[in-house]
Amino acid sequence: MLGEVSARRRPPDAWLKPGVLLGALAPLALTGARAARGTLGANPVEIALNQLGLLALVFLLASLAATPLKRVLGWTWPLRIRRMLGLLSFFYASLHLLTYVLLDRLGELATLLEDVAKRPFVTVGALAFTLLVPLALTSTRDAQKRMGFHSWQRLHRLSYLAAVLGIVHFVWRQKKDITEPLVYGAILALLLGLRWLSGRRSARATT
Repeated sequence: MLGEVSARRRPPDAWLKPGVLLGALAPLALTGARAARGTLGANPVEIALNQLGLLALVFLLASLAATPLKRVLGWTWPLRIRRMLGLLSFFYASLHLLTYVLLDRLGELATLLEDVAKRPFVTVGALAFTLLVPLALTSTRDAQKRMGFHSWQRLHRLSYLAAVLGIVHFVWRQKKDITEPLVYGAILALLLGLRWLSGRRSARATT
Protein backbone atom coordinates (compact mmCIF):
# COMPACT_ATOMS: atom_id res chain seq x y z
CA MET A 1 0.00 0.00 0.00
CA LEU A 2 2.78 2.47 0.91
CA GLY A 3 4.55 1.60 -2.31
CA GLU A 4 1.41 2.37 -4.30
CA VAL A 5 0.95 5.73 -2.57
CA SER A 6 4.61 6.60 -3.15
CA ALA A 7 4.33 5.70 -6.81
CA ARG A 8 1.21 7.85 -7.20
CA ARG A 9 2.92 10.86 -5.59
CA ARG A 10 6.06 10.53 -7.67
CA PRO A 11 5.99 12.80 -10.73
CA PRO A 12 5.50 10.86 -13.96
CA ASP A 13 8.73 12.28 -15.38
CA ALA A 14 10.85 11.84 -12.26
CA TRP A 15 13.33 9.97 -14.41
CA LEU A 16 13.72 12.87 -16.86
CA LYS A 17 16.42 15.01 -15.23
CA PRO A 18 18.53 12.10 -13.92
CA GLY A 19 18.25 10.39 -17.30
CA VAL A 20 19.27 13.53 -19.20
CA LEU A 21 22.16 14.16 -16.82
CA LEU A 22 23.41 10.59 -17.14
CA GLY A 23 23.19 10.72 -20.92
CA ALA A 24 24.87 14.14 -21.02
CA LEU A 25 27.85 12.98 -18.97
CA ALA A 26 28.29 9.71 -20.89
CA PRO A 27 30.33 11.32 -23.73
CA LEU A 28 32.66 12.91 -21.17
CA ALA A 29 33.18 9.56 -19.43
CA LEU A 30 33.85 7.89 -22.77
CA THR A 31 36.35 10.56 -23.80
CA GLY A 32 38.10 10.29 -20.43
CA ALA A 33 38.27 6.51 -20.72
CA ARG A 34 39.73 6.72 -24.22
CA ALA A 35 42.26 9.30 -23.08
CA ALA A 36 43.30 7.06 -20.18
CA ARG A 37 43.81 4.14 -22.59
CA GLY A 38 45.65 6.33 -25.08
CA THR A 39 43.13 5.68 -27.86
CA LEU A 40 42.05 9.25 -28.63
CA GLY A 41 44.17 9.33 -31.77
CA ALA A 42 47.33 11.02 -32.94
CA ASN A 43 46.30 14.40 -31.49
CA PRO A 44 44.27 13.69 -28.33
CA VAL A 45 44.14 17.31 -27.17
CA GLU A 46 42.64 18.48 -30.46
CA ILE A 47 40.12 15.63 -30.46
CA ALA A 48 39.10 16.40 -26.87
CA LEU A 49 38.80 20.10 -27.74
CA ASN A 50 36.55 19.34 -30.71
CA GLN A 51 34.32 16.97 -28.77
CA LEU A 52 33.90 19.26 -25.77
CA GLY A 53 33.18 22.27 -27.95
CA LEU A 54 30.64 20.34 -29.99
CA LEU A 55 28.86 19.14 -26.85
CA ALA A 56 28.67 22.72 -25.57
CA LEU A 57 27.03 23.79 -28.83
CA VAL A 58 24.65 20.83 -28.93
CA PHE A 59 23.35 21.47 -25.42
CA LEU A 60 23.02 25.20 -26.08
CA LEU A 61 20.90 24.54 -29.17
CA ALA A 62 18.88 21.96 -27.24
CA SER A 63 18.10 24.55 -24.56
CA LEU A 64 17.01 27.03 -27.23
CA ALA A 65 14.73 24.41 -28.79
CA ALA A 66 12.64 23.97 -25.63
CA THR A 67 10.22 26.84 -26.25
CA PRO A 68 9.73 26.19 -30.01
CA LEU A 69 8.99 22.52 -29.25
CA LYS A 70 6.25 23.61 -26.86
CA ARG A 71 4.76 26.11 -29.26
CA VAL A 72 4.94 23.94 -32.38
CA LEU A 73 4.39 20.43 -31.01
CA GLY A 74 2.83 21.15 -27.62
CA TRP A 75 5.64 19.39 -25.74
CA THR A 76 6.09 20.76 -22.22
CA TRP A 77 8.76 18.38 -20.92
CA PRO A 78 11.66 20.19 -22.69
CA LEU A 79 10.86 23.30 -20.64
CA ARG A 80 11.46 21.32 -17.45
CA ILE A 81 15.04 20.54 -18.46
CA ARG A 82 15.85 23.81 -20.28
CA ARG A 83 17.87 25.20 -17.37
CA MET A 84 19.77 21.92 -17.03
CA LEU A 85 20.57 21.92 -20.75
CA GLY A 86 21.87 25.49 -20.54
CA LEU A 87 24.07 24.64 -17.57
CA LEU A 88 25.37 21.55 -19.36
CA SER A 89 26.31 23.77 -22.27
CA PHE A 90 28.22 26.07 -19.92
CA PHE A 91 29.85 23.05 -18.24
CA TYR A 92 31.15 21.68 -21.53
CA ALA A 93 32.15 25.14 -22.76
CA SER A 94 34.19 25.57 -19.55
CA LEU A 95 35.88 22.20 -20.10
CA HIS A 96 36.55 23.20 -23.71
CA LEU A 97 38.18 26.43 -22.53
CA LEU A 98 40.20 24.73 -19.77
CA THR A 99 41.45 22.10 -22.19
CA TYR A 100 42.56 24.83 -24.57
CA VAL A 101 44.23 26.93 -21.87
CA LEU A 102 45.89 24.19 -19.82
CA LEU A 103 46.62 21.45 -22.36
CA ASP A 104 46.77 23.11 -25.77
CA ARG A 105 48.51 26.31 -24.69
CA LEU A 106 50.01 24.98 -21.44
CA GLY A 107 48.76 28.00 -19.49
CA GLU A 108 51.14 30.45 -21.20
CA LEU A 109 49.46 33.84 -20.86
CA ALA A 110 51.43 35.50 -23.65
CA THR A 111 50.44 32.78 -26.12
CA LEU A 112 46.80 32.96 -25.03
CA LEU A 113 46.62 36.73 -25.50
CA GLU A 114 48.30 36.45 -28.89
CA ASP A 115 45.77 33.83 -29.97
CA VAL A 116 42.83 35.99 -28.89
CA ALA A 117 44.27 38.99 -30.72
CA LYS A 118 45.40 37.30 -33.95
CA ARG A 119 43.23 34.22 -34.46
CA PRO A 120 39.62 35.23 -35.25
CA PHE A 121 38.08 31.85 -34.35
CA VAL A 122 39.68 32.07 -30.88
CA THR A 123 38.38 35.62 -30.44
CA VAL A 124 34.84 34.62 -31.39
CA GLY A 125 34.98 31.54 -29.15
CA ALA A 126 36.13 33.67 -26.22
CA LEU A 127 33.24 36.08 -26.81
CA ALA A 128 30.75 33.23 -26.94
CA PHE A 129 32.01 31.86 -23.63
CA THR A 130 31.95 35.33 -22.06
CA LEU A 131 28.25 35.62 -22.94
CA LEU A 132 27.51 32.26 -21.33
CA VAL A 133 28.98 33.29 -17.97
CA PRO A 134 26.22 35.75 -16.89
CA LEU A 135 23.58 33.38 -18.23
CA ALA A 136 24.88 30.57 -16.02
CA LEU A 137 25.22 32.86 -12.99
CA THR A 138 21.62 34.08 -13.34
CA SER A 139 20.02 30.73 -14.19
CA THR A 140 18.35 30.27 -10.80
CA ARG A 141 14.81 31.29 -9.87
CA ASP A 142 16.19 33.55 -7.14
CA ALA A 143 18.20 35.45 -9.74
CA GLN A 144 15.09 35.79 -11.89
CA LYS A 145 13.15 37.21 -8.94
CA ARG A 146 15.92 39.67 -8.06
CA MET A 147 16.26 40.94 -11.61
CA GLY A 148 12.59 40.91 -12.51
CA PHE A 149 11.27 38.65 -15.24
CA HIS A 150 11.54 41.09 -18.15
CA SER A 151 15.13 42.11 -17.35
CA TRP A 152 16.05 38.47 -16.84
CA GLN A 153 14.41 37.53 -20.13
CA ARG A 154 16.26 40.26 -22.04
CA LEU A 155 19.58 39.09 -20.58
CA HIS A 156 18.93 35.47 -21.49
CA ARG A 157 18.23 36.37 -25.09
CA LEU A 158 22.02 36.62 -25.29
CA SER A 159 21.95 32.83 -25.53
CA TYR A 160 20.98 33.24 -29.19
CA LEU A 161 23.96 35.51 -29.81
CA ALA A 162 26.21 33.05 -27.98
CA ALA A 163 24.89 30.30 -30.26
CA VAL A 164 25.57 32.40 -33.38
CA LEU A 165 29.12 33.07 -32.18
CA GLY A 166 29.52 29.37 -31.38
CA ILE A 167 28.55 28.46 -34.95
CA VAL A 168 31.00 31.03 -36.37
CA HIS A 169 33.71 29.68 -34.06
CA PHE A 170 32.95 26.16 -35.31
CA VAL A 171 33.04 27.19 -39.00
CA TRP A 172 36.29 29.12 -38.68
CA ARG A 173 37.93 26.35 -36.66
CA GLN A 174 37.25 23.80 -39.40
CA LYS A 175 40.05 23.82 -41.92
CA LYS A 176 38.35 22.03 -44.83
CA ASP A 177 34.91 20.46 -44.59
CA ILE A 178 32.39 22.82 -42.97
CA THR A 179 29.36 20.61 -43.58
CA GLU A 180 28.87 19.77 -39.90
CA PRO A 181 28.95 23.36 -38.58
CA LEU A 182 26.61 24.42 -41.38
CA VAL A 183 24.12 21.75 -40.26
CA TYR A 184 24.14 23.21 -36.76
CA GLY A 185 23.86 26.68 -38.29
CA ALA A 186 20.74 25.56 -40.15
CA ILE A 187 19.25 24.24 -36.89
CA LEU A 188 19.91 27.59 -35.22
CA ALA A 189 18.38 29.44 -38.18
CA LEU A 190 15.27 27.27 -37.87
CA LEU A 191 14.99 28.03 -34.15
CA LEU A 192 15.39 31.76 -34.80
CA GLY A 193 12.77 31.57 -37.55
CA LEU A 194 10.29 29.83 -35.27
CA ARG A 195 10.92 32.44 -32.59
CA TRP A 196 10.29 35.24 -35.09
CA LEU A 197 7.07 33.63 -36.32
CA SER A 198 5.87 33.13 -32.76
CA GLY A 199 6.57 36.77 -31.97
CA ARG A 200 4.62 37.87 -35.06
CA ARG A 201 1.62 35.75 -34.08
CA SER A 202 1.68 37.12 -30.53
CA ALA A 203 1.81 40.69 -31.83
CA ARG A 204 -1.17 40.07 -34.13
CA ALA A 205 -3.15 38.49 -31.30
CA THR A 206 -2.74 41.59 -29.14
CA THR A 207 -3.77 44.05 -31.86
